[in-house]
Amino acid sequence: MKTIFGIKKDLISYSFAAIILGSTSFVSIASTNSEAVFQTSGGINYVSGGVGDESIGRLNALSSNFDLKLVFAMNSGEFASAVRVVITDIKGVTILDTTSEGPWFFTRLPAGNYHVAATFAGKTVTHQAAVEPTKLRTVDFRWASE
Repeated sequence: MKTIFGIKKDLISYSFAAIILGSTSFVSIASTNSEAVFQTSGGINYVSGGVGDESIGRLNALSSNFDLKLVFAMNSGEFASAVRVVITDIKGVTILDTTSEGPWFFTRLPAGNYHVAATFAGKTVTHQAAVEPTKLRTVDFRWASE
């Protein structure tokens, strides 16, 4: 066995192989969660999706990172996506204004009371939401028809 700088050559080879194998597993982990990427708007983190079982599983796994969950659906039970979400604080200041990519929308807000407006197919439904930092609050939005 040859030594390089007092280190056995085989040990160096195994170390490089371990580093390469380890880095490829990080890449595959990141790519499997690519849909569930946190987004930020105005300093507020959020994530949306929920189309299909795989997406729902990813969002459920992330739910502990958030304190507000919004669910969008028709009265018939059919889910709605591409819903515009506007969250304002009690003073009327817009905290978040974005579009949900699916029927589930998670965000983390400072503790407090908020006004949440969700617009789908030109129809807006509003709710009040009291957010606590240690508890996930779920608010359902329903529309009669498209």
